[in-house]
Amino acid sequence: LLLQWNLVCDDDWKAPLTTSLFFVGVLIGSFISGQLSDRFGRKNILFLTMAVQTGFSFLQIFSTSWEMFTVLFLIVGMGQISNYVVAFILGTEILGKSVRIIFSTLGVCIFFAIGYMLLPLFAYFIRDWRMLLLALTVPGLFCIPLWWIIPESPRWLISMGRYKEAEVIIRKAAKINGVAAPAVIFDTTEMQDSKPQQQQKAILLDLFRTRNIATITIMSLLLWFFTSVGYFGLSLSTPNWHGNAYVNCFLSAVIEVPAYVIAWLLLRSFPRRYSLSGILFLGGGVVLFIQLVPADFNILSICLVMVGKFGITAAFSMLYVYDVELYPTLVRNMAVGATSTASRLGSIIAPYFVYLGAYDRFLPYILMGSLTVLIGILTLFLPESYGNPLPESFDQMLKVK
Repeated sequence: LLLQWNLVCDDDWKAPLTTSLFFVGVLIGSFISGQLSDRFGRKNILFLTMAVQTGFSFLQIFSTSWEMFTVLFLIVGMGQISNYVVAFILGTEILGKSVRIIFSTLGVCIFFAIGYMLLPLFAYFIRDWRMLLLALTVPGLFCIPLWWIIPESPRWLISMGRYKEAEVIIRKAAKINGVAAPAVIFDTTEMQDSKPQQQQKAILLDLFRTRNIATITIMSLLLWFFTSVGYFGLSLSTPNWHGNAYVNCFLSAVIEVPAYVIAWLLLRSFPRRYSLSGILFLGGGVVLFIQLVPADFNILSICLVMVGKFGITAAFSMLYVYDVELYPTLVRNMAVGATSTASRLGSIIAPYFVYLGAYDRFLPYILMGSLTVLIGILTLFLPESYGNPLPESFDQMLKVK
């Protein structure tokens, strides 16, 4: 791809820009996916965005220029993150509490890692980029039969007043689970008569309404931003490591599985601040040490990068839970959206951290390691949410240390 469109020498800046524009698509998709699924339904938007990702990935095969490829790649990014987010929401709304926790932590993350592992395997055996794109696109067609298996979210249907459709889904679930459903699930007359209470509207400025919440918001934005830079920076730097690029990419994916398991165990049993800060120190510290490794010890360098990726990946997977526990109900979704947007901005500039490696081999690792250690220190000043009930109002928010 680089040679076909001459993305070398004076045009080598186009390669990281291509990746950054994909993440711009991810940023746009993050903005619109929640709003679309709230309006048109989880299931409809899930399959629509899967069709966008699959269809535009297929169109990329016929790209005749770098510009065409990049524009299509941006649209693929929009579809990719949208179906990921909507699938996450749909799964948490359909599943029961005991399964929901596993699904939203280990389930989603580990299957993401499995897909990540398959990428270098496909790339190793299929060296032509057009055929590789085709091979990665075709599995999207296998999702079509899922339309008749995955139900719409009953919670969303109820919120839209579509009680009969929700009741059909609930009765079918009860039958599959061998549970006797009550004769009357929804008293539609009573529900239509009762007017929902007018909900208080929140605006983005509410995340800065007091000194305490403003401090928490600014620290959270920095935490998400720099963790994202570290995660995507290390993920995208695998071709620069010593040894086989395909093996390195595969190892970078494999290390995510134990990272997600450790993150889940830490969330279950230990304080948030110290767990998050500890694994950020681990991830950033070992990445900083890479510059001290002698040139002959390439295996040791790769091991340190893997440990760094392990720590930053574990931290990344814990951020959603921590954010949810810090903010009150009124602004919780908005806060997660704002901090998630900060992480998208981090992913947009991450390719340029990798690009700095062309000037100095260790510079990307020095920057990523330093920033990760810095936010590890910053995390210690956030409130401790472990064991506390979720705050319902601004008055119940925990105080910054």
